[in-house]
Amino acid sequence: MKQKGRFTMCLINFHFQDHPNYKLIIAANRDEFYQRPTAPTQFWEDNPDILGGRDLVGMGTWLGITKSGRFAALTNYRNPNEDQNNKKSRGHIVRDFLESDMTATDYLTSLQKEKNAYPGFNVMAGSPEQLFYYNNIQNDISEISHGTHGLSNEFLNTPWPKVTKGKEQLADYVTRKPHVEADALFDIIADAEEAPEANLPNTGVGLELEQKLSPMFIQTPGYGTRCSTVLLIDRNNYVTFVERTFDQGAFEQENRFSFNIHESS
Repeated sequence: MKQKGRFTMCLINFHFQDHPNYKLIIAANRDEFYQRPTAPTQFWEDNPDILGGRDLVGMGTWLGITKSGRFAALTNYRNPNEDQNNKKSRGHIVRDFLESDMTATDYLTSLQKEKNAYPGFNVMAGSPEQLFYYNNIQNDISEISHGTHGLSNEFLNTPWPKVTKGKEQLADYVTRKPHVEADALFDIIADAEEAPEANLPNTGVGLELEQKLSPMFIQTPGYGTRCSTVLLIDRNNYVTFVERTFDQGAFEQENRFSFNIHESS
């Protein structure tokens, strides 16, 4: 796979405001070129209010949460013919929201005004109480409904095989379990089975690569799933954030954080 010089996050499965014990349940994979420098999840030294991994090229992030409960995550929009020269790093979108005190709708409205400054992206932003979705292709801001959703590299809930499978497995698990186990969510997104050729989307990358990119957990030479993240926010605003990092498909380490969301002053 030819490197375009921008990081991606390729799958976010989430269950929002539709569980008796949890406001938000997220199981996500970040896929990236193995050589791109990345810091594992931590509270940032330059902004200790933010918890998330960090892309050490653009100094942004693909998924993060603050101690006051501001949350955002993004994926790229797959377009192999897009000219990304002189574009801003998409990781700034999440970082800037987490660092700001703007409401999610105000922030996304301001983002619309500079939508062409970034390569194609999807972003979800808000809090455990209310989430909004925006992408700079359709250019519409919408409130995310309660229930189970999936976001990969087209639009929210586009029925790519990995999105459909992830949504179905997540919904099946969380609707049966009053207490959600992080290990069970990691098991779901560790699925490396390629989709049948007949079910593949056509995003312009060619059939062979399309198939290699079709699993929830990707392993190809030079590119694949670099980390998996489980984020749980319960009805008492207790946050559990667990990240597993991988080195060319092999488990590397687990980082676990927990805290209570506090009201921002």
